[in-house]
Amino acid sequence: MERLYNKKMLFVYNPKAGKAQIRNKLLDILNIFAAAGYEMTVCPTRRRGDAIQIVRSRKKGYDLVVCSGGDGTLDEVVTGMIKSGFRTPIGYIPAGSTNDFGGSLALPKNMQKAAQIVVDGSDFACDVGTLNQDVFVYIAAFGLFTEVSYETDQEVKNVLGHMAYLLEGVKSLSNIRSYPMRITCKDRVIEDDFIFGMITNSSSVGGFKRITGKNVELNDGLFEVTLIKRPRNPIELNNIMVSLLNRDIDSDAMYCFKTAELTLESEEEVAWTRDGEYGGVHRRVEIQNISGGIDIRVADAAK
Repeated sequence: MERLYNKKMLFVYNPKAGKAQIRNKLLDILNIFAAAGYEMTVCPTRRRGDAIQIVRSRKKGYDLVVCSGGDGTLDEVVTGMIKSGFRTPIGYIPAGSTNDFGGSLALPKNMQKAAQIVVDGSDFACDVGTLNQDVFVYIAAFGLFTEVSYETDQEVKNVLGHMAYLLEGVKSLSNIRSYPMRITCKDRVIEDDFIFGMITNSSSVGGFKRITGKNVELNDGLFEVTLIKRPRNPIELNNIMVSLLNRDIDSDAMYCFKTAELTLESEEEVAWTRDGEYGGVHRRVEIQNISGGIDIRVADAAK
């Protein structure tokens, strides 16, 4: 008699991500996996860090590790994967409030369609990064708007989506902080006063497409770097935001370049985010690109 299940899957999901929509889709998703011949171990997360431990301690017998949640959930799964020391392909069913990285991978918002790609798609060797040895999937950032992503309540994110980031950020515009920094990479040294910086491997941030630059490739071994100088007045700040959203680079207001690694140093401790979650405070940050660091399942046409 032919065995019904001939493959093994570890399925990790965040039941609170987005509008908790997976609660109504879970059985449909599991049926898609079962029909494709997967024997499943299903693990809902209960608190921050759960997905890291689940994936890090997994056995080597799994053919596929699948996660459903927001980009923060994916970040934890990738972190657990890298910390485990061995690779298993990752499937991703986006279910968060913005899903920047899912959009960069051309994954559908429809969860059943995304589940079908998990079983029918092919593996894509995608870059990831490290910030002082901590893993991030698509963005490390400091300054304006970065506190917003992890300080905004999940319920607010669920209702407002990426607008939550902007609404919370506007509240803090009257008290913009700047950070004098020395930034070093292979071909340059920059010393300036910045209100915002992001190192990205994504075609969108906060739900805004093309904000990270043109010709973004997720497997070129390079990050897109955007560093915004301190504006001298509110008009300059407004012009910077417009330029950033239109990707009309104002070289007098910001630095934009690509690099595989860089070091950022400051006299005071600076708070960072990694994939929208708190990334700690640091005076010195070393960022490196891990070229092709994970295998992630995508539709064949998206490779």
